[in-house]
Amino acid sequence: MALPVLNNETHPIKVPSQNRTVDFRPFLVKEEKVLMIVQESKDSKKILKVIKDIISACSFNKLDTSTLTATDLEYIFLQLRATSVGETTTINIKCSNCDEYTKNVVNIKEIEVVAGEKLDNNIKITDDIGVILKSISLTEAEKIDTKNTEKSFNQTLIYSIESIYDADNVYPASEHTEKELIEFIDGLSHKHLEKIQEFIQNVPKLSHTCSFKCPHCETENEHVIEGIESFFS
Repeated sequence: MALPVLNNETHPIKVPSQNRTVDFRPFLVKEEKVLMIVQESKDSKKILKVIKDIISACSFNKLDTSTLTATDLEYIFLQLRATSVGETTTINIKCSNCDEYTKNVVNIKEIEVVAGEKLDNNIKITDDIGVILKSISLTEAEKIDTKNTEKSFNQTLIYSIESIYDADNVYPASEHTEKELIEFIDGLSHKHLEKIQEFIQNVPKLSHTCSFKCPHCETENEHVIEGIESFFS
């Protein structure tokens, strides 16, 4: 006789960059086991892949992880962890004075997406020509060659472009080559480049400040937690 099949209840989680909610189930024991194993490897690429796989599975494959920003991924995973494992996590944080580590309990539900200043994503180049910007997806961010400064700079810029327009047409960036987009960027003035860079640097991010008194030297500490790796310490 077959064992009973468990049906897990679902919880709505907001996708920050898409301003919509998706129903998720908690992650299962088999998924938690895989996550624990990959955590021990401390391989950021493997950790990222497992997290993406878990998010896809827990959304019943209704959420395409290739469209998510890094902030989306971090936020959704933490909310999943809160419903699957518990709303608190313990993080070891180094004292700014004596370098000794202290365990800090963080309430995951208190971690929020911090938005920067609201900036216009429509950058006017001339009266007729302009650029529409977007947040870089995680898939695009993974393609950026961080070992090559010039290439990294160019890729960050072109992946931030949704489209270019003039008085007659709109030209989606996805329909043009990297070479064509780089040639367009190279023709911009420094003023317009600065506006694009300001938009890129102003994207929302997950951030949480831990305040604690070091039990070893009694120094008061404030530590900002950013990035999903922070939650695997």
